[in-house]
Amino acid sequence: MLWFNEGFCCLFSGTFRAFAVFFLVLLGTFIIDQNIKSLFVEGYYRAGECIDLELHYNKGVAFSMLAFLGPYLKWIQALLVLIILFFVFKEGYIKRYAFPVGLLVGGALGNVYDRFVHGGVVDYVAWHCGFNFAVFNFADVAIDLAVVWILIMVYFFKEDVEEK
Repeated sequence: MLWFNEGFCCLFSGTFRAFAVFFLVLLGTFIIDQNIKSLFVEGYYRAGECIDLELHYNKGVAFSMLAFLGPYLKWIQALLVLIILFFVFKEGYIKRYAFPVGLLVGGALGNVYDRFVHGGVVDYVAWHCGFNFAVFNFADVAIDLAVVWILIMVYFFKEDVEEK
């Protein structure tokens, strides 16, 4: 019976726990993102002094760059998400960066999903106070937050490396 207890403890240790955190954050980010976007696709609109909440379809990436790639862009982005996932799991980064990678991949999948379903990314936060800024969405914020989080961890909280 001892083998069962040891195996059971290992199941809920490091790797499994990190994968569970990663998957739950990814799923939560994707679900929240798609539910907010569905409000705007169904017609929600709110004008403000500095920020308008209005539907925009972005056919490119940031600031509509690469829009000339048309229908190929969704396949390129889907491939990039798969490459990121492969790299994160192969190199073992999932143990250290489970939460921010979940945010990153959840946001990326939300935007890629939009490209396949709506023909472009559903954006809805339009800043226009003093200058017109890019229109963005929840997935974009999750991706930005994930990148900042990872950079802070890499540069300010170095991983302890054991010497052999």
